[in-house]
Amino acid sequence: MSEQKIELLTTNRKALTINLDESRYGTFAEIGAGQEVARHFFQAGGASGTIAKTISAYDMVFSDAIYGKAPRYVSQERLTTMLDHEYHLLEERLAEARGSRTGFFVFADTVATRSFKGDNDAHGWMGIRFQVHPEEPPNDIILHVRMWDKETVAQQEALGIFGVNFIYGAFFYRTSPERFIRSLVDNLSTDRIEVDMLKFSGPAFAQVDNRLLSLLLVQTGLTNAVMFGPDGDVLQPSEVLHKKAILVERGSFRPVTCVNVDMLSCATAQFLQEPAVKGKPVMVLTEITMNNLLAAGRLDAADFLARVDLLGAIGFTVLISNYPEFYRLTSYFRRYTKEMIGVALGINNLVEIFNEKYYENLEGGILESFGRLFRNAVKLYVYPMRQEAYERYVAPEAAARSMPALAPSVLISAENIRVVPHLHHLYTHLLENHYLESVTGYDPAMLSIISRDVLAKIKGGDPSWEEMVPPTVAETIKQRALFDYCPASEAAPATST
Repeated sequence: MSEQKIELLTTNRKALTINLDESRYGTFAEIGAGQEVARHFFQAGGASGTIAKTISAYDMVFSDAIYGKAPRYVSQERLTTMLDHEYHLLEERLAEARGSRTGFFVFADTVATRSFKGDNDAHGWMGIRFQVHPEEPPNDIILHVRMWDKETVAQQEALGIFGVNFIYGAFFYRTSPERFIRSLVDNLSTDRIEVDMLKFSGPAFAQVDNRLLSLLLVQTGLTNAVMFGPDGDVLQPSEVLHKKAILVERGSFRPVTCVNVDMLSCATAQFLQEPAVKGKPVMVLTEITMNNLLAAGRLDAADFLARVDLLGAIGFTVLISNYPEFYRLTSYFRRYTKEMIGVALGINNLVEIFNEKYYENLEGGILESFGRLFRNAVKLYVYPMRQEAYERYVAPEAAARSMPALAPSVLISAENIRVVPHLHHLYTHLLENHYLESVTGYDPAMLSIISRDVLAKIKGGDPSWEEMVPPTVAETIKQRALFDYCPASEAAPATST
């Protein structure tokens, strides 16, 4: 079957194709939105050759009796329990009768569609546990999905189509993760469905890096942000950010340097002292935008993984987003929390926030963007920079527009940065009302470190770069030869002129 024909398959045809495959047999367990996925397989015909059982335990008492009690019913924990329970029953009851000729599978979902009141988050967890070949160990694919249709019946319809795409992709596209991801919205659109977490596991996926799959979700428009824990594990944002105060530092982290660590450490200390934050759970994040990852014109997977690995090595949770503007990033966090949001940033990023070219698509321009950025308890924590370092970040003429002539050692801070004249009063308003605040307690020795200089030294064999990054980061870069690392002994000798 050609790739073009595969792309044109209808939902019904996908379900029928699976029903007619005598080598697969399994269970559908769906909680929360009816049996929307199983329904497609029954309607397609031939379901008796595919479905061993369908179950939909709506009542919590029944659900608890089958799967045990759960703190939350729409959760990854509940989904895993469903997969474990149903797959065990398949093997227990059918392994002897047909295990040598059948690849067993369990499809499960636990979903909350739009409630009668219409005030809930429409989302769900979906997973499949399946054997590629009979008598082999099973593999898992799990994901978290959000439904954006306004009407419950439309959400249920989208969920059913999506579930068929998911099962079909697991069976037929498992060796092509990009094709699998793109196929999830066949006969749908990303306006109706979002996938913000995806994870493959099992022997069939031993070579799969789930972080790269997550990045594909952002690249293909299935979500605008994905998250990784310090151990590199893929996280579901709503479970990590739910009802927490959030502090984030945006950067390139190529590589992560001592100044990045000092900036976030100092900003965290100030953030924790905010009256609105005291006593509240706090989540501290580092964030990289897709714009940054694509700065060279293409995505370098090795470079991306190096950045995530190094941030994780020093204990940071990483967010990859498709939000070039800061106001869109803070609006994203507002999905999950009403608590205070802090943004740690350097002088160079502060200047960019006041660059009006980024807001030409907004009817209200920069005023509208700032209205969105600073609403609902948002504060920027501004890390200082030496004049000479700032001039190396930008062209000297651009630096002159944003700063008066100062000695190279003078610090540029939130208090003395200069914006274009017609925005001066706006800047003063933000500063005087504490929407902006200078970072305090910083280490002066860090202020001359610039990541691009560190990168050049790594590539050029200048060992002084090792003092500019955390020790764990330096060791990892050398061990894995990241960022085109060149040992000092191999550096080209200087030539005289």
